Amino acid sequence: MALGRPLQFDPDVAVDAAMQLFWRKGYESTSLRDLLAAMDLSKSSFYQAFESKDALFLRCLEHYEATGAGQMREDLRQAESGWAFLGNWLSAAAHDMRGRDGRRGCMLVNTAGEFGQSDTRIASQVSTNFAAVAEILTRAIRMAQREGEVPKNKDPATLATYLISSMSGLRTLVKSGADRKTVQTVATIVRNSLV
Repeated sequence: MALGRPLQFDPDVAVDAAMQLFWRKGYESTSLRDLLAAMDLSKSSFYQAFESKDALFLRCLEHYEATGAGQMREDLRQAESGWAFLGNWLSAAAHDMRGRDGRRGCMLVNTAGEFGQSDTRIASQVSTNFAAVAEILTRAIRMAQREGEVPKNKDPATLATYLISSMSGLRTLVKSGADRKTVQTVATIVRNSLV
């Protein structure tokens, strides 16, 4: 099989640009023309590198997990405590409200809402992404239990799932136009409900 011409662009930069666009507009509302403009690619380069819009979207979800979970792991590593990490993570919903993309929500929640279980590949990737977040939160909760902030008789994995669902609600509040103080107040209530 003959190989195409070598890529003349950085695929990671192109995937990140596509991810930002999908995150902002959603899958269905993002056209191929939008993608080509955001990624600064010709149609032939796009198909040579990514094959299809579907394949690119899956790659964007993988990229979202790698960057988001990677940042969470680093934040947990640098946190002064598990309890502080959990507070900072929940407060991010309020802090992320600034800027042009501040009310775009969570890409995973947006994707789950857009697709549900209608595409098994996308549903599987969303599930994988949520599992990565849950694993990090579970570690943080265990730390907070060792520190005496969260009761040891509470199941860390269940609490992690609760926090993910709560973050989804916080992001929805942000998207619906809630003010920063309200979102921060709810984030504090969520963290305090762990004790």
